[in-house]
Amino acid sequence: MKTFKPLTPSLRNTVLTPYKELLSGDSKAIPKSLTKGKRKTGGRNNQGRITMRHIGGGNKNLKRDVDFKYKKRDVLGRVEAVQYDPLRTAFIALVVYKDGERVYVVAPKGMKKGDTMITSEKAAPTVGNRLPLKKIAVGTFVYNVEVQPDGGAKLARSAGNFIEVIANDMGYAFLKMPSSEVRKVPENCWASIGGASNDQHKLRKEGKAGRNRWKGIRPHVRGSAMNAVDHPHGGGEGRMGRGMRRQKSRTGKFIGKGQKTRSPKKYSNVFIVSRRKVGKK
Repeated sequence: MKTFKPLTPSLRNTVLTPYKELLSGDSKAIPKSLTKGKRKTGGRNNQGRITMRHIGGGNKNLKRDVDFKYKKRDVLGRVEAVQYDPLRTAFIALVVYKDGERVYVVAPKGMKKGDTMITSEKAAPTVGNRLPLKKIAVGTFVYNVEVQPDGGAKLARSAGNFIEVIANDMGYAFLKMPSSEVRKVPENCWASIGGASNDQHKLRKEGKAGRNRWKGIRPHVRGSAMNAVDHPHGGGEGRMGRGMRRQKSRTGKFIGKGQKTRSPKKYSNVFIVSRRKVGKK
């Protein structure tokens, strides 16, 4: 990680990602056909009402069109560059296939310019290649995993994330998620070998509030610092505890700190073999 001389109080506490060491190729070679503008919402819906708090401002970003479906099968692709994406934590790789088509994909850890990748049922289980889960050996780490066949990658896409294949049985692959949850998905779903890049992202220290404002993150106020009318944790004389056993959100719902928040009737409950471990480890 990149540290700085403590010339100011914020620099003393700043730890950032060493992009020059982790990226490769031309970082400015961004195909115009793979980009589009992104409109900011400010956390508001189509009626102008705030539906997500602490969102607003931030630098203008160019959205990269990342391929999560990998429709190009049995065609070898070569990595032209590993680049930074301002809208996601993992790095992205610019891949050119033998037929000349270029796409962006989420880069696995260790990928660099000149590496090759392929999406095929007969592909070797090497980092970057993509195979159906039924062709992947037990104990292999994967990322960019589908939930439904040909539905596009949905699981383990953010920085440093990976999923372990722990079993194959009755047409399903059993996966151990980053949260420790064990879930089964159809074995015809596809997954990429390896883990998502930029695993050092969790070690970042922004150092100052302004860096979060550049990202479009607005200040967060503690519920216990509010009045009772504004938050379930608010009110009281002086500094007070939250006054209740379970932590609540501003709207009164139980959140975090080991509380179970999943709906008991959620449609995907049947695919969960073992719930994630919550609370103090």
